[in-house]
Amino acid sequence: MPGIIERKQMNFSTELWQTAYLSLGSNLGRPKDNCLNAIERLERHAEVRIQAKSPFYLTEPVDYLEQEWFVNGALKIETRLTAHQLLVVTRSIQNELGRKTTSIRFGPRIIDIDIIFFGNQIISVPDLIVPHPRMHKRRFVLKPICDIDPNVVHPLLDETVRDLLEKLDPGKQRMVPA
Repeated sequence: MPGIIERKQMNFSTELWQTAYLSLGSNLGRPKDNCLNAIERLERHAEVRIQAKSPFYLTEPVDYLEQEWFVNGALKIETRLTAHQLLVVTRSIQNELGRKTTSIRFGPRIIDIDIIFFGNQIISVPDLIVPHPRMHKRRFVLKPICDIDPNVVHPLLDETVRDLLEKLDPGKQRMVPA
């Protein structure tokens, strides 16, 4: 009978994998290398499997404009972590890569990793809001996710990322392949 119990436990843990989408960005130091280093650290985590990577883009800053353009991309992952545990992992990676807290909101950064979607969960706690609250207004988030899967549905807005991207003003938030 021990074999049956082990099999049930194995099947149970396999069912716990969740799909999540992450956005990465950097505009300090070597931005593309910073993003690649973050991806490498995520790949090494036992509870994270990267399913797809978008191309990287050079993107115009949004909100705080007096800074260098960013390198941005997105990942589709599977994880057995909870959303909050994934947040702890992404913050740890940001810290390892030298991210510092500044008083400039939306300002320059060595690396930024945001959880955009976590399955179809809707989470609103003080340190984590999913889906990301501004993602539907950000070309630098929507375009890379569209490159991975344009049919991902925003669970609050009930629209695909493709539809959300098409609604953005085409003259704003310039992007070019990195």
